[in-house]
Amino acid sequence: MSEPVQPEPARPSRQAGEPPFAAEEARLHAMLEPTVQAHRLYLEGITIKAAGAHRTVHVVVDLPQEETGGVGLDVIAEISRELSDALDGSSAGTFGDNRPYDLEVSSPGVARPLTEPRHWHRAKGRLVKVNVIQGENITGRLTHVADDGVTVVPSLPAAKGVKPKQGEPVTLPFSGIRSGRVEVEFARLDEIPETAFETFESDTDTDAEEA
Repeated sequence: MSEPVQPEPARPSRQAGEPPFAAEEARLHAMLEPTVQAHRLYLEGITIKAAGAHRTVHVVVDLPQEETGGVGLDVIAEISRELSDALDGSSAGTFGDNRPYDLEVSSPGVARPLTEPRHWHRAKGRLVKVNVIQGENITGRLTHVADDGVTVVPSLPAAKGVKPKQGEPVTLPFSGIRSGRVEVEFARLDEIPETAFETFESDTDTDAEEA
């Protein structure tokens, strides 16, 4: 008489609208965060993308909110090696099996939407566009970030070739902001306020790949 076949344990179902790799991303976030923090960096997020059996793990790291500038290429390369070692050395493996994967590590870059208070802190001194929930949208210099909102000095429209004028500072609560982003500036150096130079160090998107 043959042994009864034991049913396979039920796999947890994915909630509607939940990213396909949400559980794996959360697990890797917990696994890799200590390594990122050891470099005095902030683990912005982890995303996993699939192409057949192959996986790509994209890790985004950033400086603490009180620091200016961007994450250097040498730091990106070093942390990529350490994160790769952490993934390969895990007892469960990266995905619990020998599935091939690539590791990509990058900093956010100026294209990142401003969705969290720390993003606004990192953008202080920059020209930003703020889409508000009620009223007119504002483009101007981000001069102050508080626990509950931001202060922006609007850039007033001016004729071509004429140096833009600044309006009165506007304070916006986070609850009244729909979205925000940093604007790329093409102004001459003498058109940029001196108070903004300390936050205008290079923060272009940098990345490194580790297989």
